[in-house]
Amino acid sequence: MSDMKVDQILTQIRALREQTGVAKSGMVEADSFAVNAPSNVNFGAMLKESINAVNSTQQASGVLAAAFEAGAKDVSLTEVMVNMQKSEVAFKAVVEVRNKFVDAYQEVMRMSM
Repeated sequence: MSDMKVDQILTQIRALREQTGVAKSGMVEADSFAVNAPSNVNFGAMLKESINAVNSTQQASGVLAAAFEAGAKDVSLTEVMVNMQKSEVAFKAVVEVRNKFVDAYQEVMRMSM
């Protein structure tokens, strides 16, 4: 790689760093992001809410597919396919989270006291 290309890449990196607000130390300034995180997070409620969201996505996908099969004029095949893919990806994500929980549980159970 030539010195000219390296210099161009370094110039681009520096420009992006200035645009994003990342200081030279690599740390992001606290004032650059506005985070309104709740101080007390209930993990069980958050997990239940996520599962319910996946369930509603799958149900909406099913309703859309049924409407398309019934011949509804306002539902296109691409809309049905995109919604079905979204619900499939959401379901796969939930399955992966469940697998991670099972792995963590098994790891804890293998620990000796």
